[in-house]
Amino acid sequence: MSNTTTRRLWVAYGPSGAVGTIEKHGEDYSVKMAGADAALGAYPSMEIAKNALFSHLKPGTDWPEFREH
Repeated sequence: MSNTTTRRLWVAYGPSGAVGTIEKHGEDYSVKMAGADAALGAYPSMEIAKNALFSHLKPGTDWPEFREH
């Protein structure tokens, strides 16, 4: 028997390009900012992951567009 792991990835785009990613690992969502070496952390839902990514953007930044890849 083999186990298949499905990986899902969303890229967050701001006005000047990609600002970060959210990747689903099992039941958790991992957030990584563009240019960062390490993830910010793992979150239990997509909405919480989106909010975590947004909270690391510069103050006054508009909500990014999230596109699945």
